[in-house]
Amino acid sequence: MEQVDKYIRPIGIAIVVYLMIILLLIFILDSEPDSFDVSSLARTNTISDNDIVTGYVTTSAVINVMQTVLNKRGGYLSNDIFPPGVLMDNIPNWEFGAITQVRDIARAFRNDFSRSQTQSVEDSDLVVADPQFHFDTSSWILPATEGEYDKGIEAMERYLARLSDENAQDAQFFARADNLRDWLAILEKRLGSLSQRLSASVGQNRVNVDLQGDSAAEQSTDTPQNMEIKTDWFEIDDVFYETRGSAWALIHFLKAIEVDFEQVLEKKNALVSLRQIIRELEATQETVWSPMILNGTGFGFVANHSLVMASYISSANAAVIDLRNLLEQG
Repeated sequence: MEQVDKYIRPIGIAIVVYLMIILLLIFILDSEPDSFDVSSLARTNTISDNDIVTGYVTTSAVINVMQTVLNKRGGYLSNDIFPPGVLMDNIPNWEFGAITQVRDIARAFRNDFSRSQTQSVEDSDLVVADPQFHFDTSSWILPATEGEYDKGIEAMERYLARLSDENAQDAQFFARADNLRDWLAILEKRLGSLSQRLSASVGQNRVNVDLQGDSAAEQSTDTPQNMEIKTDWFEIDDVFYETRGSAWALIHFLKAIEVDFEQVLEKKNALVSLRQIIRELEATQETVWSPMILNGTGFGFVANHSLVMASYISSANAAVIDLRNLLEQG
């Protein structure tokens, strides 16, 4: 018996120490990266200001957002299979939100920003970058997610180099109102979905408006006129941090858009609308002082962080709709 106790005690101490180290690492790594100045960072990557052509700041912002996701404190966590990463969910969901926005704008680069018309040829590097950023976020090995995303970053960097090269006229960025409007249409749907998912944290009885506005519209299967929508309790913080990551990435993209589309926005008198979207999204990045995402009722004693976040996202979404309407005007 004494022989058994001789081994049990040090094993127990080792387990306790190991668990304490894991908890400490979770506390250290559970941190979102700071924002960066898209214009300043773009200038640090150029030899002179003459290299900052139309589209340079937005392209640079996409590259730096993706690099930040991969190289922030603790690195990329979504595909970790060992502690502490496998035990964490806030930062992996934050990563997914940011990557979703990178995917959307990378596709906009491929289909819209880099093309003058529907019959024009796709950019060779953007053809590579787009699918690379759509690679599985949780692949640990063979191949690892980080390696596939790095290939997408390298393709964007090649496009950026050609974009600022006067002798490489095959790389273009067209800052036109219709191109920006098409990307905003995607953004509008993303923000609308996030807002609905956040609002469902307390449960909602929603009227079915799927076929509203078209008397001849049809859908595949019938759905009830009133639906009870409620986010699972275990997914509330997931949706919250996915929204935080999405908003963080969008802030950088919109600030870059403000630079590259400045003349278009000024002509449409739409700069204020864009800045209002940025302001609403910046409010989503305020420090969360609670150790957990609270899910109180709408006017209850305990706060509901999801509803607060939903209010900012809904306001940003409304501003996106206004901006799209302004861009459609002559």
